[in-house]
Amino acid sequence: MMYVLAVGGFALLFVGGEWLVRGAVSVSRRFGVSSLLIGLTVVAFCTSAPELLVSLEAAWRGQVDISIGNVVGSNIANVLLIVGASAMVAPIVVEAAGIRRDLIFMLGSVVVLTGLGLYGVIERWHGGIMVGALITYIWYSYWTEMTGTAPSAELHLREADELAGVTKSLWVGLLELAAGLVALVVGSKMLVTGAEEIARTFGVSEAVIGLSIVALGTSLPELATSLVAAARNHADVAIGNVVGSNIFNVLAILGITSMTRSLEVSPGIAGFDMWVMLASSAVLLPLVLWRGRVGRLGGAALFGSYIAYIVVLYAGMAGPGAL
Repeated sequence: MMYVLAVGGFALLFVGGEWLVRGAVSVSRRFGVSSLLIGLTVVAFCTSAPELLVSLEAAWRGQVDISIGNVVGSNIANVLLIVGASAMVAPIVVEAAGIRRDLIFMLGSVVVLTGLGLYGVIERWHGGIMVGALITYIWYSYWTEMTGTAPSAELHLREADELAGVTKSLWVGLLELAAGLVALVVGSKMLVTGAEEIARTFGVSEAVIGLSIVALGTSLPELATSLVAAARNHADVAIGNVVGSNIFNVLAILGITSMTRSLEVSPGIAGFDMWVMLASSAVLLPLVLWRGRVGRLGGAALFGSYIAYIVVLYAGMAGPGAL
C-alpha cells in the first residue's frame, strides 16, 4: 500500500504541477498580466507548488525533517539533476548578464538558509522576513526590468513563453488551475503518507526520505519542463527555471511553512545536506557567470554528482544522523 501511495502521489504531483502551471499562465494572460511578470512570479511559484503543499502537509503532521529535507533535497536536485540532465540533452548557453542578479540572489538565499541550519531552528519571524525578502525581490526585479535597467527580462519572457503552450479560453484555464490544485493537494497527502510508511517499514529516517524520494517527486515538474525545453534547443530556460524555483523553495516554501510553526533543523541536515546544497548552488557561478555555458561534459559531472549524493545518503544512512 505504501508504494501505491508514493507512486500515486508522484503521478498526481507531476500532472497537477503541469495543469497548475499551464492553467495559471493561461488565466494570467487572459487577465492581461505581462509575460515578464508571469515569468518572474507565476511560473516560479507554480513549479514550486508541489514543494509548498508537501512541506505544509508534513509540517502539519509534525514531520519537520520531511518539510526541510524536501526543500533542501529539491534545491540539490534542481541544480545537479535537472541542470545536469538538461545540459546532457543540449548544451546550455546563457547570457551571464541575463541571469547574474537572480543567480546571486539564489546563492544569497541558500547562504541564509545554511546559517539558519547552523542556528538550529527556523522561527516564525524568520519565515516572515524570508517571505518579505521574496516580495521585495520580485518587486525590484519587475521594476528594473520594466524600466529597462536590467538585462534579464528576455530570459523570463522566454521562460513564460516556453511554459505557456497555447493560450486557452478563460474557463479552460480556470478548470486546469482548479484541477491542478486538487491534484497537488491529494498528491501531497498521498506522498507524505507513503513516505512515512516507507521510512517506518525500512527503518529509514524521515530526513533521508525527504531529501531523496520526496524531493525528487516534488521536482518532477521542473525536470519535465527543463528536459522538454532542452530538447527544443531552449536549454537556457532550464537555468531560469531552476534558479527561480530554488529562490521560491527557500524563501516562499520554507518561509510560509515556518510561519505556521517553528521548524527545528536536524543536526544531520544542517551539518551535511545544507552544505551540499550550498556547494551545488555555488558551482553554477563559474559555469554560468564566467563560462556562460554548461556543456554536456559539465552536465554529466553534475548528474554524476547527484547520483553520488544519493548513494552517500543511503550508504549506511550517511546523510542526516551519520555525518
